[in-house]
Amino acid sequence: MKTAVVTGASSGIGKAICKRLLSLKYEVVGISRTISREHFNSSAFRAIQADLSGIKETQKVCETLKKENIFILINAAGFGRFEPHEELSPTTITDMTFLNLTAPMLLTNATLKDLKKNDGYLININSIEAIKASKFAGVYSATKAGLKAFSDSLFEETRKSGLSITNINPDMTESGFYDELRFETSSKEDEKLLATDIADAVEHILSMRKGAVISDYTIRSLKFGISKKKL
Repeated sequence: MKTAVVTGASSGIGKAICKRLLSLKYEVVGISRTISREHFNSSAFRAIQADLSGIKETQKVCETLKKENIFILINAAGFGRFEPHEELSPTTITDMTFLNLTAPMLLTNATLKDLKKNDGYLININSIEAIKASKFAGVYSATKAGLKAFSDSLFEETRKSGLSITNINPDMTESGFYDELRFETSSKEDEKLLATDIADAVEHILSMRKGAVISDYTIRSLKFGISKKKL
């Protein structure tokens, strides 16, 4: 059974991807701060509790993953804060940058030899903000654009191997991502994405002929919608 590692596995997009990979008969290692085996009713699931917004816990996870034989790494953990830049705290800026960009680079560094040896897959769950600019999203957009640049560069670096590298760039997706924000996805089905839509994209990527790679996979809702929360 091939092993897949998914960060942000306890909720939202990460959880949907874990469920899909389990249904596809992968052994799944899920990483998040609150993850446990009880999140998934499967003997093929293993949990690693870790806060990937800090260097110490991330390095510990990296050392653990070096002992595994990884076929798929999916970096899905991340968070965003959307405020005027001068109102963001230094802690928010550094945590967002580490979780969204530094941690995926460190985890990739720890697993890349396996991924190349196994002709595996690196899939970074990015954001529509990686390819467009929005106000109040400077730090978040910078982390996502940086993650896209990292993936694109690594794709060129590893093309002599059998490793497939993909950025998935979802538009607003219904999940817990918006719990602490002033806005959320629309309630209308055609004005938002669902976490299962992203899992569908992952399954599509894994089902393709190995000689072809979708390096960028952008998914948008059919119509635009956003809901402002009542404060």
